[in-house]
Amino acid sequence: MATPPPASSGAAPLVLVVGAGPVGLTAANLLGALGVRVLVVERHTTTSDDAKAISLDDESLRTLQLAGLDEAVYPIIVPGTGTKYYGVGGRPLVHARGTGERRYGHPFKNPFAQPDLERVLRSALDRFPHVEVRFGTRLVELNQYPDHVWATLASDDDDEATRQIEAAYVLGCDGGRSTVREQLSVPMRGRSYPDDVWLVVDTLEDPHDERYGMHVGDPDRPLVIVPGREGRCRYEFRLRPDECAPGDAVPFGLVRDLLRPHRDITPEQVERSVAYTFHALLAERLRDGRCFLLGDAAHMMPPFAGQGLNSGVRDAANLCWKVADVLAGRAVDALLDTYDIERRPHAQAMIELSVRLGRVVMTTDHRRARLRDLCVRAALRSRRGRRYLTEMRYRPDTRVRAGAVVPADGPGEALAGTLLHQPSVLHGPGYTLTRLDDLLGPGWSLLGVGLSDEEWKAVAAVPLPDARRVDVVLGDRAPRARDGRAAVADADGELDAYLASLPGHLLLVRPDRLIAAVFTPGRAGHVARALGPFLSQARTRTAGPAGAAEELRRSGTSPSPTGAAPAGGPAPRNDAQGARK
Repeated sequence: MATPPPASSGAAPLVLVVGAGPVGLTAANLLGALGVRVLVVERHTTTSDDAKAISLDDESLRTLQLAGLDEAVYPIIVPGTGTKYYGVGGRPLVHARGTGERRYGHPFKNPFAQPDLERVLRSALDRFPHVEVRFGTRLVELNQYPDHVWATLASDDDDEATRQIEAAYVLGCDGGRSTVREQLSVPMRGRSYPDDVWLVVDTLEDPHDERYGMHVGDPDRPLVIVPGREGRCRYEFRLRPDECAPGDAVPFGLVRDLLRPHRDITPEQVERSVAYTFHALLAERLRDGRCFLLGDAAHMMPPFAGQGLNSGVRDAANLCWKVADVLAGRAVDALLDTYDIERRPHAQAMIELSVRLGRVVMTTDHRRARLRDLCVRAALRSRRGRRYLTEMRYRPDTRVRAGAVVPADGPGEALAGTLLHQPSVLHGPGYTLTRLDDLLGPGWSLLGVGLSDEEWKAVAAVPLPDARRVDVVLGDRAPRARDGRAAVADADGELDAYLASLPGHLLLVRPDRLIAAVFTPGRAGHVARALGPFLSQARTRTAGPAGAAEELRRSGTSPSPTGAAPAGGPAPRNDAQGARK
């Protein structure tokens, strides 16, 4: 293998995103919004026409809001009302709606068509002159150095010609058969289910108009129905042995027979039909040097929790701000290690939940199905059991307990490491009504609940991450900005209810809206020391949307618009510092 060229003083994209599916395009939009130069490469010639993922949750919509995309995405989703479960004989069991509150500012569970989402995400990248997308381009090889990565790319236009791209980091968003993961020699751990064959059928002109998914746990034929927009509907059937093998062409007669209890169908009304099996796998590591795995490249799970794509969006939300902060000099490399630390436990828990739901809800064992139905109906008789099922409290806790977070004691213990709620708030002299995230903007935020000016001054002397400071005013009082701080007040009771137990406390909120710490002014020094290993020595001011690229331009390491490798450069590194494939 030829030795790759050494690092250059500029030419390559700062971040190479491999894969232009929903996760890769989301990551590119998040990075683009933070001013990071990005090259996205995708081996296919355009976005996908396959409607694979089918549901976006409220966390994913909030992430898209952070990228400035929620208004573009809403026209392609059905604002949903959860999932309705049915038991033996198709009898209703429970409607799992979530809490009924918009904790994160968006509907809880929302059907959509993946091709529509990919087109919206791809079009949104045109906002950013520093983001480039190349379809029909595949990754051939990766070579890592301590301060950069060289990626070899090949184009469909000229299969023999290759091109080398220098990148600061590589994000592998290239699916279950990830080339990035293969190049890094990262194994997947878990198991596959080759004997559980399911048929997915996407139909047109469908009569279903429900805004919720339907999971029918009839052991004679487990079934999922998810109505979509404009007459689209997804059906998934558990197949019996010898009905259709995974990957084989699906006979229209089988589709027609399975759909007969639900609707009449013609071949022209079948948008897609595929027989598939599923996997429950997690990569052994999510970071390898300057390369990261996201989405299906990092984890694959059964579809029964509807969390495959949503887990990938969580990956992007967790990682992209960290990459941007490191590139901008606001954070150090140790922050990037927290990606695996923070995401692995939740990804593993979500895989396990998906397996359990498949085993229990979609069982073909009649005895187990009857027992399941009895247990659900018994649980619904108690308030605790009813809330557990209807609010989907069986879903894994999203709290981050290790990484770039500071555990709290006292009244803030329940919030540290969780996502900040996003109520509507009043702010400004005109009492403008807005979503909290829109006021906070990009970057870190520091919310002070009922703090005095003296307490704010004391906190300002502590080396916390540079953050937008916001006074949270409780008790039906007017929000008044002062001393460079914004101010918000309750608009509908949600903000007061959420923070009523925290007067005199501060909430340090990360760019991904995770609450990194809850503390009193006297504990600010402790928080600064706990987060210090992740932050640069100098407390840099937030540089705005183009901050990351600007910091690199000042340091002389910004790439050129072309991304072409330089003809010359420093001498190759010795073996101790050499490439790591």
